[in-house]
Amino acid sequence: MSSAITHVQKGSIAARLGLKAGDVLEKIAGEPVIDQIDYQALTARESFTIDITRDNKPLSFRVRKEDWEPLGVTLDQSIVSRPRSCRNHCVFCFIDQMPPGMRDTLYIKDDDWRLSLMMGNFITMTNISDSEMDRIIRRKVSPLYISVQATDPETRVKMLRNPHAGDIMDKLRLLKDNGIRFHCQLVLCPGWNDGDILLKSINDLRSLAPAACSIALVPVGLTKHREGLARITPYTRESAAELIRMIQPMQQRFLKELGTRFVFLADEFFCLSGLPLPTDEEYEDYPQIENGVGMLRMFETDLRYAAEDYPVEETAPRSIVIACGTSIAEQMQRWCDQFAPKGTKVRVVPIINHFFGESVTVTGLITGGDLVTQLHNVQCDEIQICRNMIRNEGDLFLDDMTLEDVRKALPAPLRIVENTGEGFWRAISGMEDN
Repeated sequence: MSSAITHVQKGSIAARLGLKAGDVLEKIAGEPVIDQIDYQALTARESFTIDITRDNKPLSFRVRKEDWEPLGVTLDQSIVSRPRSCRNHCVFCFIDQMPPGMRDTLYIKDDDWRLSLMMGNFITMTNISDSEMDRIIRRKVSPLYISVQATDPETRVKMLRNPHAGDIMDKLRLLKDNGIRFHCQLVLCPGWNDGDILLKSINDLRSLAPAACSIALVPVGLTKHREGLARITPYTRESAAELIRMIQPMQQRFLKELGTRFVFLADEFFCLSGLPLPTDEEYEDYPQIENGVGMLRMFETDLRYAAEDYPVEETAPRSIVIACGTSIAEQMQRWCDQFAPKGTKVRVVPIINHFFGESVTVTGLITGGDLVTQLHNVQCDEIQICRNMIRNEGDLFLDDMTLEDVRKALPAPLRIVENTGEGFWRAISGMEDN
């Protein structure tokens, strides 16, 4: 593949070599550049050749640089490949449980190892060809984030509804044998991949350590839009507590054997069970924080530090309502009771998710419509919500209701709070955002 150079940074290596905007990049180190992964890997070297075409004439340049030093060119969008789509039909797929009529981007199912490397997206490895596996190994792509669900071939085929999904352990062994590290997740569906199947999966993955760096156990997310889909029962308070008690002794055994607890439970299990959160130490270096493993503990730790670093003992009398998911509401109220400055009254209002169904309890899936409906008559000086309820552009909720429309419909001013302990502290203390 070839890509046009659209910009050359002034004073860069590329500028000193004489590369120009409009040149067409053909090869680096004798290899075609398929995508961003190839470009980053090939230009990270200290010495290589660049082959370009200028005015239909081939030219070659020799590059010598520090391995950390950027080349200094911007390529056109042809190097940005479209995400590869998922070939599975997982029984627990959240996108299959979305109501119709939402914006198109919410229905995209990606399963792309490149996004796994660059963004930490979880992949199933069911759409990776032999040539792509060879490129993963050749480029030393590490770490990857892999959705395993079950190492038992029959169970994995059944859960992913893909006849080619059963060879996951062969693929993981190949990664291990070639020095590729990976983090794993198991989306737990009671009656499908729990019990003995779960124990087998954990022990199989443990055999791949240290290439297998960690396992996250995550509860299945179920909406009310499951017509025609497989029957899955959600975790209960009792079953979540039972799982925690089963995993904790394994963590201690792995800590002795591997130097890491290796398997970690998503925060939702602790919210659901009512059992106390693990300590900072028990999360080690938070290897799967973006997967909802340890977010609450890190949040509370950051909150304590913020309260110490920016002390506010008392504020002018004011009342705040914090709207959040039902799973975190109890813990959120405890934080408010413990940390809110004197003079500030904070009430947590758990928002029932009517849009996706009451079984969806996380804050990030609350819609604008549910906020307006359930907060229309609250009396307070300020309403606070977490930023992860709205998309990155900061303008829309999941139901396409705009932030401005929600502001207008609510009975009190709305404050968007960063999803950090410090952000929470600044909000309940009445400080301005940074």
